[in-house]
Amino acid sequence: MPDSRQPYSFVVSKEDWSLHRKGYQDQLRHQQKVKEIIKQNLPDLITEENIIMSDGKQIIKVPIRSLDEYRFVYNYQKQKHVGQGDGDSQVGDVIGRDPASQKPGKGEKAGDQPGQDVVEAEINMEDLENMLFSELSLPHLKQKDKEEIETQSIKFNDIRKKGMQSNIDKKRTILENLRRNATTGNPGIHHISPDDLRYKTWDDTVIPHSNAVIIAMMDTSGSMGSFEKYCARSFFFWMTRFLRKQYEKVEIVFLAHHTEAKEVSEEEFFTRGESGGTICSSAYIKALEIIDQRYPPSSYNIYPFHFSDGDNLTSDNERCVKLIGELLKRSNMFGYGEVNQYNRSSTLMSAYRNIKMDQFMYYVIKEKGEVYKALRTFFHNKEGGSVS
Repeated sequence: MPDSRQPYSFVVSKEDWSLHRKGYQDQLRHQQKVKEIIKQNLPDLITEENIIMSDGKQIIKVPIRSLDEYRFVYNYQKQKHVGQGDGDSQVGDVIGRDPASQKPGKGEKAGDQPGQDVVEAEINMEDLENMLFSELSLPHLKQKDKEEIETQSIKFNDIRKKGMQSNIDKKRTILENLRRNATTGNPGIHHISPDDLRYKTWDDTVIPHSNAVIIAMMDTSGSMGSFEKYCARSFFFWMTRFLRKQYEKVEIVFLAHHTEAKEVSEEEFFTRGESGGTICSSAYIKALEIIDQRYPPSSYNIYPFHFSDGDNLTSDNERCVKLIGELLKRSNMFGYGEVNQYNRSSTLMSAYRNIKMDQFMYYVIKEKGEVYKALRTFFHNKEGGSVS
């Protein structure tokens, strides 16, 4: 049997990685660039139709301009160039401009200038969700009688002499070796013994939260055109994925309405056609019935969200305002999203602008990119205040 008193076969070495790791550093830099580009394009990316209609396994391609190395080019484009100062130039002075500096791909006519090299970086759906959902959370979440929602996290909180080899704490192990060797009169890093080894340990932290239910209401009347329908479904698509990824036990109820409201399945909610007139109060009455029958406010955090084009029966608007007041008595927050591409006058929005309740929030979407802003508005963890 091996002598347990013999030192372990650990080797402490120092190498020059500056050249060997250049490829790795370039890879990290490239990944960082890809993330920056994706963050800048999140509003457009999340409304891509091929993503919304995907099965969640979609690989997304993001165009990124390639970087060329600096080099001298002689008489580029065979044209006259300037670049010489008059002797009185100061730092920051512009001494000349390229007369052929028009950006490629711009203008109404076919150009003769070379374009920029663009490569397509691939990113999977999970990475895109992590970037988007890191900014979102359920607002105004309160402790309720029935606690079911749980989130888990790992916290490294202790250093021990026993543990898994993969969890060895190299820094503390070397410090222990230095300390032990110094006390024996032979300073330096050598002969790492089992007594020197230190391992990181952690605790699983479970944070209970109160139960929550989301009531997703969508106008499916005949006035909901393809743009309005697409924006509303895009919002609910990402809302559903965010809630199910971040909160394991949250419930979602789907309501579709025209002049009458009906609880539908998730599949029907996202594929339902549109027809008929619009009476928005029908959805609010149905939501109140469901809350009173199945989701007591003492046990649930309740979040109704309603998306419409704002084209409601005029005589119904006042009733809608009153019903929103009833819903807010039971809910943590009410979110109203209006898809209004041409910024036309909306009597429903005119009535809702007068609601002075802190937990009522609204957002008017005029273009696809604003779906992202609507998500950040409704699912931003702050207290009170309406948003225009």
